[in-house]
Amino acid sequence: MVTLSKKLLRQTGRANAKYQFIGEGDKVLLGLSGGKDSLVLAHVLAHMQRVAPFDFEFIAVTVSYGMGEDYSNLQKHCAEYGISHEVIDSNVYEIAGEKIRKNSSFCSFFSRMRRGLLYTYALENGYKKLALAHHLDDAAESFFMNFIYNGALRSMAPKYTAQNGIIVIRPFIHVRERQLRENAIANNLSVIGDEACPSMRFDIKMPYARANTKQMLIDLEKQNPQLFISLKSAFENIHLSSFMNPEYLR
Repeated sequence: MVTLSKKLLRQTGRANAKYQFIGEGDKVLLGLSGGKDSLVLAHVLAHMQRVAPFDFEFIAVTVSYGMGEDYSNLQKHCAEYGISHEVIDSNVYEIAGEKIRKNSSFCSFFSRMRRGLLYTYALENGYKKLALAHHLDDAAESFFMNFIYNGALRSMAPKYTAQNGIIVIRPFIHVRERQLRENAIANNLSVIGDEACPSMRFDIKMPYARANTKQMLIDLEKQNPQLFISLKSAFENIHLSSFMNPEYLR
């Protein structure tokens, strides 16, 4: 039996109430990589199905890149806990071999391809919402990466509607990564690690920007333990009129 921490469930429940992630009659597709974040989210959604005062349906979908990945243990795990699960086979790895140049970054390419396959599955099977396991650390890293490397002030929205009409939701947007790690360890969840990462198969550069940003936030949090509390508050308290954009000054 998987026992999730009360704090994790409370934070996820409050975020669901605030952003209306999931409600009565919703059909939700969960992007399940098999890593700690998405696997814990699968169990949180299963818990919600049991206790929430509304009925909803969800399925966990894993994208296979065509690298010969073995998802049998993940499939057995989902079956054991009554989590509907399906694996989408693709040739993304083969396509990447033609598209990605030596010393090029791979993350955005695989992310776009994976998201496209999840969108297609959702549209073809009547799922209106796509749940992703991004957490508060991901949002903070995204914000500082955009700020430092792209010259933009943007992060990860808790909820938004894609151009194809699919509503993307991030139920863990208020949750810290370490909480998900602790829940995975406490429940002895067998997660998929770097062995399934396409970067292990290509002679390409690692995503140094994210690694550098993650380390920067670790260092900043050591100096200010309240850092992520402040960041969460800041993401919800944006003063558009204070920026140098003419659109906000009219």
